[in-house]
Formats: sequence, C-alpha cells, structure tokens
Amino acid sequence: MTSNETRGSESYWQSDVSGEIAVPVARPRLPTADEIAPYLQRIDESRWYSNNGPLVQEFEERLASHFGGGRTRAATVANATIGLTVALLAHEVPRESLCMVPAWTFAATGHAIELAGLTPWIVDVDLTSWALEPEAALELLDHAPGKVSAVVPVSPFGAPIDYQGWESFRSRTGIAVVIDAAAAFDTVRATSVPAVVSLHATKFIGVGEGGLILTSEAEFAQEIQKRSNFGFWYSRESKVQSLNAKVSEYTAAVGLAALDSLAKIRSDFERVARTYHSSLSQQKNTQLQPGLGEHWLASTVVARTAEKQADAVGRALTARRIGSRRWWGGGLHRHRAFAHLPRHETGHSDELADSTIGLPCWRDLPNETIADVCAAIRSVCD
Repeated sequence: MTSNETRGSESYWQSDVSGEIAVPVARPRLPTADEIAPYLQRIDESRWYSNNGPLVQEFEERLASHFGGGRTRAATVANATIGLTVALLAHEVPRESLCMVPAWTFAATGHAIELAGLTPWIVDVDLTSWALEPEAALELLDHAPGKVSAVVPVSPFGAPIDYQGWESFRSRTGIAVVIDAAAAFDTVRATSVPAVVSLHATKFIGVGEGGLILTSEAEFAQEIQKRSNFGFWYSRESKVQSLNAKVSEYTAAVGLAALDSLAKIRSDFERVARTYHSSLSQQKNTQLQPGLGEHWLASTVVARTAEKQADAVGRALTARRIGSRRWWGGGLHRHRAFAHLPRHETGHSDELADSTIGLPCWRDLPNETIADVCAAIRSVCD
C-alpha cells in the first residue's frame, strides 16, 4: 500500500477482520434454511434451475409490485456491478466515449463502466447531498475532455437522489443515464431512467450475490433480460453485445424468502438508524448522513466528522474492540486502478473521504452497543 493510498494517515481500507474486534461493522442476516426450504422444494419439483425459471419470474414480479406495480419492471442480475454494465450496454452508446461518474462512489462503479467499453470521467459531488446533482452535471458538460455519452449518478450509501431531475437531464441532453442505486433498496424509484440495486448479503435485502434493475419501461426491461442471456431473445441467435448475468432459481429462492420478511427487516434497520440518530442528534462535530433514520433507511450507517477526525474516531472504536469501515476508501479517483482516468475537480469528494466513517450496522445490533459506539465518538469529537 502506497502513501498515496493512505493519504498519510490511517488506512482507508480499515478492516474489521482482526480477531481482536468484538463488534463487527457488518453482520449480515439472510433467511434461514427453514425459511428458504419451501422454495427449494419447488425447485426440486420443477427441476428448473436457471434460465428465467418460475422462481425468478415470481421474484421479479414481487419486486416490481413492491416498488409500485403498474408499469414498474424489475429485471434481476447476478450482481449490481454487472447490472450497471448490462444497463450501459443496453443504451448502445459509442465505445470508448466518456461516462461521467462521481468521484465519491465505490470502486465497482468505475469497473462496471469500463466493462461496458466506456471511459469513466471522474467529477465531484455536492457537499450537502454527497451526490452528483443533475444541474451540476449539465454545467460540467462544458468542461468535458471529450464526448460524454453516458452518466452514472450514484445514490450515496442509499440516500434518496433526484430521479425526476435525472429524467429531465436525459430529455434535455439525449445522454444515457444509469443510476447506481446499489444501497438504495429503501429509497429507489422506478422511472424511465434505469436504477441498479444490489442484493448483496450486506444490503437491505440480501440474497448472497445478486442485483436488480428497476425501470418503468417494459421494453428496456426486456432488453436487460436479453443482454443478460448472451443476446438471445426467442431464438438461438446472439444479436447484440451481451453477457451472462442471469440469476439462478436458488438465488431467487433466497430472495423470495427475504421478501417474506421484508417488514421485519425494515423494522430492524429502522431501530438501528433511529437509535444512532437519537444518540448523535445533539453531537455538533459528528452527524449522520443527512436524513438517515428520519426519512430513509439503509443497511449501513455513515457518519461525518468535523476537522477530518474520522481516523481518530476509527482509532477510538478499535481501542474498544469495535469495528469501523471507510466504505468507499478515498473515493474512485484515489484507487490505483483508476489513477489514469480523466477527472475534473474532486475537492468535495476529498473532504467527504477524509471526514466520513462507517459505523457498525446490522439488524440485531444491540442498542447498548450503539451507545458504546456513540460514546467512543464523543470521546474524540466533543
């Protein structure tokens, strides 16, 4: 690890894998074997294991219903990273053209763009929302070092973003938009702009590895299904650039069992977020991500400290055997894999990278443990 990666301070890749950590930053809880068993029995009876089987179809229908029904379509994919790639491929934008992407995002966003044959152009985010805003993207087009054919806005750690604004951006510019809503199961909206949601084990609804693409356009959902299955659509001829991004019946079985418990899952994460919010609401120098626990929920809790105290908070937590995580490291632009890419200013992203820290968040995290986490924060930030 180079000094550039650590930015001269505690590593951005801080982990909780040490045996000395008693409270992990994440402890996923997926459906139990008993909860999944009825769906596995249906697989045994049908002997249909992949290729858009009955459980996958039911899973997609239930997801679409959860997100509004009507015109809403949910197309499942093997994971959210490949979902972003497939969604970009479906727009058929020119290869090697630029795809605008915020610096403040996870590495997977950049990898997905490159897998689609595009060049990420890294730009900054708004310091209040932590996201790339549509109006800012419009202004940034005047500074692009080449042709921008796509934009991948990011919902930061699941926070709500301006979906209507991105629809307007696409209408005004003709530029393809695919939203990285990996952590946004609680806040994502079905619009004409596709949004990609992760179903990883650490997310709000987890299946182990998986994802979904949400859209209000039925034709686009069909295009996703085609692009996820070698380009086949009612024939054995592959007609378009595609991948194998299908979800198996076994993955769908886990997903269906998870949806059966959705109300309980949401209640659990709501308790955790609200307990953090209550404990930190009077803390001047450390605040939760705006709106978390009040207006929206996620499977992570990210706090922002004043005066770049995130490293000190991490050390205080480690001293108490409590894990923490700098979830996005230093941002996309600080990863070695993307150092060669064109970029605009990244000052706000740098500030967020230096001041935010992921706190323990899991469904059955005890309230008294949350109190211990907040006490550690106050020991540094008061």
